Amino acid sequence: MTQSASQAFNELHEGIQRWIWKHGWTELRDIQEMAITHILGAQKDVVISAATATGKTEAAFFPSCSYIAKNPSPGFQIVYISPLKALINDQFRRLKSLCEVVSVPLTPWHGDIAPAVKRERFSNPKGILLITPESLESLFVNQAVRLMPAFSNLSFIIIDEFHAFIGTERGCQLHSLMHRLEYVIGKSVPRIALSATLGDMEGVAAYLRPNGNMPCEVIESNRSRQVLKLQLRGYIKKGEPEEPDTIEEISGHLFKELRGSSNLIFANSRANTERYACELREKCEHHGLPNEFFPHHGNLSKGVRENIEKRLQQGKLPTSAVCTVTLELGIDIGSVNSIAQVGVPHSVASLRQRLGRSGRKGEPAVLRMYIEEKELTGRSHICDRLRVGLFQAVAVVNLLLKKWYEPPGKQRYHFSTLVQQVLSLLAQYGGIRADQVWKLLCDTGPFEKVTPDVFADFLRSLAKHDIITQTHDGLIVLGMKGERIVSHFNFYSAFFTPKEYRLETNGKALGTLPIHRPLSDKDYIIFAGKRWKVLKVDTKRKVVQLELSKGGRVPLFFGEGMMVHDEVRREMHKLYCNSSPRSYLDETAFNLWQDGLSGFNNLRLAENSIVEDESSIFIFPWLGDKALYTLTLFFQFYGLKAFVNSLCIEIRDSSIKEIKKTIQHVRETKMPAVHEITSLVNNKITDKYDYLLSTRLLEMDYSCKKLDFDSAWQWIQKEEI
Repeated sequence: MTQSASQAFNELHEGIQRWIWKHGWTELRDIQEMAITHILGAQKDVVISAATATGKTEAAFFPSCSYIAKNPSPGFQIVYISPLKALINDQFRRLKSLCEVVSVPLTPWHGDIAPAVKRERFSNPKGILLITPESLESLFVNQAVRLMPAFSNLSFIIIDEFHAFIGTERGCQLHSLMHRLEYVIGKSVPRIALSATLGDMEGVAAYLRPNGNMPCEVIESNRSRQVLKLQLRGYIKKGEPEEPDTIEEISGHLFKELRGSSNLIFANSRANTERYACELREKCEHHGLPNEFFPHHGNLSKGVRENIEKRLQQGKLPTSAVCTVTLELGIDIGSVNSIAQVGVPHSVASLRQRLGRSGRKGEPAVLRMYIEEKELTGRSHICDRLRVGLFQAVAVVNLLLKKWYEPPGKQRYHFSTLVQQVLSLLAQYGGIRADQVWKLLCDTGPFEKVTPDVFADFLRSLAKHDIITQTHDGLIVLGMKGERIVSHFNFYSAFFTPKEYRLETNGKALGTLPIHRPLSDKDYIIFAGKRWKVLKVDTKRKVVQLELSKGGRVPLFFGEGMMVHDEVRREMHKLYCNSSPRSYLDETAFNLWQDGLSGFNNLRLAENSIVEDESSIFIFPWLGDKALYTLTLFFQFYGLKAFVNSLCIEIRDSSIKEIKKTIQHVRETKMPAVHEITSLVNNKITDKYDYLLSTRLLEMDYSCKKLDFDSAWQWIQKEEI
């Protein structure tokens, strides 16, 4: 690498330069060239967006390590925040040699690190701290007096897989923790966000620092996107919904095409992950072959997951992981030969993230998609006739090729996480005035949507439940129930964790299963890709003993699925109205495509958004799930029997004339109030501490999380009747 070729290279610490030479690099990647100068200045936030395996980690750590090597100070100078413990372990291995050449200590910190090791490291903090949001939260609660000396010379906060935090309770927790850390040390610290899939970059930059008190530089890779080899295979599902007869066909094709190579098979849910892993394992056994197919999801034990990751990393044996989002993020498993997507992708961003695992080192990315649709009969539902799954899958691929990804959502209240952060503050300081809490967390912090009067209602709700109380001199302190919440090990996570059974066989942990899934002695289940008989259920210890068997069924897991964005539905409408079948469809998928177009044209949905079919009326707004649900509640509010059905609203016991009359009435009066609409929802408790909120706060929070009043109202205003 010549000096004239890279001015950015010349700005790096000489130890970093030696490391680059030692590893045989002849040039820096484009994002590294662009990031170095901006990060070395240590005066701005930086967002780095590029495909997987394009050097984002080095783009952040080359300049940040150079900076602290040239400006050494006591305490942690870089905090790296990861959504996964496994990713911290990966980055520790990856960064260790880099940090050694510049004499910068590297400290991994999460729940699996021994307490004694943590105490020793925190007694002499220095260099780089690799940590999860939950472990950072625990430092505020348990090491409050030591925060200032440990972080007083903090120079950078690096957030990996930033897209995984956007719009979530955990992301709000992370924002609050970063803001509180800056408050403790009395200065703003540059934030560096890394992600492979980000849309609306200006929105992402604004999300990185909500108060906007530091400029932000957005860096995107200029390198051309990889070549994509794609096939979408269609399958016709016969029989009843509980009879997954297409699994045999799909797993047969997966076995034929993937055996002998390394791949990731995304099955959309933990239940499907177990189904396909078991089916593929049994195909290996049937052919007398060693197993190459293994499940990977969050309910499996750490040991089971790590064994699969190591097989993929080492690359010595053909290994296909049947997985959920657990392998969507940046755990280093090396490159795989292909990606298989069973079912409709959850989102465009998710599909892009998955696709980034394939086609590294200049090779084409290979994607196989498997979409099943029901067999049509004379009684088929209108949505089945439209082949919704197939058209949604093609719409997602179209948007992916256009480089569109779901943008950050609208600002929310995040009351559940506000409960956690208030309790964390009280544990940190012992007591604090209400106006100080509001100023720190809301006025200058990430909960800026919460006004003083709303915050007062919020505090009254907590006091009513004995979560907080007020002293005679006006300080807010923890109540008895609040103290119990803070002292529980689950307090540090912002998300709800269900109670679970631990599954064991011969003393070996296999994983966990939500306790709401009923299990009994002599029951049979599929787990970890194998079939098991339940020997004993210890309800007191919450342990289930298993032994291998020849029977089994997939258990019920907890909480899966995502909402479809408006843009995906609009793209679907374009496909129905004016498009030819895509060349990557196989013969069955082509025929399903023709079915969908015929269904669309027969219903004249290009001209009409309201149609009648048998005993129901169907409304097609071509909007995302939030707006669809909001419109459904509108119709329910005015007395109609409405519910969401796939991409449309189904209304029973009514007529098109009555529905159009209702729309006209709403248009001529005014949109119902938020509390009037949300009062129709029976259960508005969706997050960890929602049960502590007043009705008013629950309604406000729910409307922001689940509803889209603006899009729904716009549709009502423009709908031609």
